[in-house]
Amino acid sequence: MASKYLTKRADLTRHARGTGALRTRRPQYVDFLPPCNDACPAGENIQAWLAHAQSGDYEAAWRELVRNNPMPAIHGRVCYHPCESACNRIHTDSAVSIHAVERFLGDLALEKGWQFEKPGKSTGRKILVVGAGPSGLSAAYHLACMGHEVEIREAGPIAGGMIHFGIPAYRMPRKELQAEIDRIAELGVKITLDHRVDDVLKEKEEGGFDAVFIAVGAHISKKIDIPNRDAGKILDAVSFLSGAKEGEAPQLGRRVAVYGGGNTAMDAARTAKRLGAEPMIIYRRDRSSMPAHDFEADEALEEGVQIHWLRTIKEIDRSTFKVEIMELDENNRPQPTGRFEELEADALILALGQDTDTAFLENVPGIEFEWDHTVIVDDNMMTGHVGIFAGGDMVPSDRSVTIAVGHGKHAARHIDAFLNESKYVRPPRNDIVGHEKLHIWYRTHAPQVEQERIPLDQRESSFDEVLRNLTEADALFEARRCLSCGNCFECDGCYGACPQEAVIKLGPGKRYEFDFDKCTGCAVCFEQCPCHAIEMIDEPAAKVETT
Repeated sequence: MASKYLTKRADLTRHARGTGALRTRRPQYVDFLPPCNDACPAGENIQAWLAHAQSGDYEAAWRELVRNNPMPAIHGRVCYHPCESACNRIHTDSAVSIHAVERFLGDLALEKGWQFEKPGKSTGRKILVVGAGPSGLSAAYHLACMGHEVEIREAGPIAGGMIHFGIPAYRMPRKELQAEIDRIAELGVKITLDHRVDDVLKEKEEGGFDAVFIAVGAHISKKIDIPNRDAGKILDAVSFLSGAKEGEAPQLGRRVAVYGGGNTAMDAARTAKRLGAEPMIIYRRDRSSMPAHDFEADEALEEGVQIHWLRTIKEIDRSTFKVEIMELDENNRPQPTGRFEELEADALILALGQDTDTAFLENVPGIEFEWDHTVIVDDNMMTGHVGIFAGGDMVPSDRSVTIAVGHGKHAARHIDAFLNESKYVRPPRNDIVGHEKLHIWYRTHAPQVEQERIPLDQRESSFDEVLRNLTEADALFEARRCLSCGNCFECDGCYGACPQEAVIKLGPGKRYEFDFDKCTGCAVCFEQCPCHAIEMIDEPAAKVETT
């Protein structure tokens, strides 16, 4: 009996230990979630489309990109790229310029005339989308790809929503904006302009729609009560920006004050500068607390915009602004000091944020609202009225073009599930791979390529786009800076490093597997894998017969 036991034990030991010491841990190929993918509000698989771009297959990269976001030429310009703030490459030199490569792919697709693949068959279902802004366009695209018939009804004369009316042409040129909207229409989405929806239920019934997605943008500027006596021209930022096209701009006077500290305030001031005014921004907090992104403030200052931090307007008398100097308390909140100064301006542009007009939904049974009039939706993005969904600026959430596009994508998935009498469940997410898990033993220093800007003297009176596109060489270089965090990119490092030849190549695109008859668990493959695509796990316990 003892001899039989020892023989089995020896056989199991040989299988477990390979050619070296007894193995207690074994390598395993895994997939982690790259931090860039995790940070993208549109849910792009950034690492996947960058991998295609690295090989020069730009069309494959674009097609992977538009699986989640149908407007890369737009997003490569207006997205505030939180993916880059999360990029692990920051700890080596600088983030991959993801937005610039996205813009390169988006513009290349327009140049080459690449089109979306149309669905093979129609489901026979009809969906009404209210609002042709980023969220509505995104939802319409994804629903059309699923085979549904979609119509967008837009109150304004032009599709694009706040991308068109709230973002100046020097940041988002209209040609590329319209081209990406047209491509969505080419997919079969009907866009009806100058059609304001006031009675959702009536239009749903009369149009024979099976579901409705409402994505009305935040077009209403917030108001503030400033005592004034015979004040000059006062405008809201959204109205100013939407009308500030060459030949259509309001008469502002020489000096213009912009009240606010967000990105819209920066855009309003920079637009006023291009219209010949001398703009200044008045903001009640300091720079570190401003909602505008740093690069927006940097560009405004570079173009000659003055910014008066820690100031609040108390009274206006004709062109004289009485402002109070503020100080930050121990909680970093501005507090009045009782000290005042006077500033001179011929016009005031209010940029204090925007609200959404959701009053037209108040009579729809079941729909409920938050204190700020945003619409309450459940986890399926459905309102309290069955079959009516909502997203974008009109639901409680942070606001950006990319967040709105993400809402549209997820709403489409939930609407599709609703129409099929099921429920969409997001697949489980892998763990995020942080920089501390990477094994970047080679430490190649290759800083980010800086996008070129047009010269300052060309910006003073021109709405030409400030940032220039990357060249193909620079786009390829940026794509190849990606570290492929957490996912095997078949670098052959493990294959070359294994002293026991226990790593088996499976062929291009198929990665590798381990021969555990040879593997000793030495962890050399794990230690050299630059992207942490290999994890060491405990060896499974051996089951041994005792009789």
